[in-house]
Amino acid sequence: MLKLYGGAFSRAAIAKWYLEELQLPYEFVQLDMQAGEHRQPEYLQINPMGKVPAIVDGDFQLWESGAILLYLNEKYGKSSVSPVERAKIYQWVLFANSTLSAGIFTESVREREVPRLLTPLNEIFQKQHFILGDEFTVADVAVASILYYMPTMLKIDLSAYPAVLEYIQRISERPAFKKGVTGQA
Repeated sequence: MLKLYGGAFSRAAIAKWYLEELQLPYEFVQLDMQAGEHRQPEYLQINPMGKVPAIVDGDFQLWESGAILLYLNEKYGKSSVSPVERAKIYQWVLFANSTLSAGIFTESVREREVPRLLTPLNEIFQKQHFILGDEFTVADVAVASILYYMPTMLKIDLSAYPAVLEYIQRISERPAFKKGVTGQA
């Protein structure tokens, strides 16, 4: 069985959410980050960087939330996609993990980056329900996992971006999101 390693309030919730979307059985191994379990030799064999999340799928080990999402999509995703569609998925997962994450979570650039990033996202969501159209994909897991924390954790007012707010609401109502991210069944 696939094992997902993470800590409380960590980016492991992103992988957990997608595993729930895929309805894939997995074991969640919660590391006590305060006690330094992520720095112990056993875990460093899985992720030498000592960060979470990481997965072990048989003999295969992988870390970094974006890489985990892409791997799970490739191996266990329910639809086959063309190279062009796959590239679009990669584009959005990488955007979420680098550009969007840095723009949102780096306080020194947040004021400048929020309008720059959310204006085009708002325009996209005015036209379609999900990142790539009318179908939910792993790209939504990556992007929504960052957007969700803006009004909840960071208390950022998103009223200027009503379509983004509707998207966050739509995503947060998904049963897999509730189970994977908020811990609700």
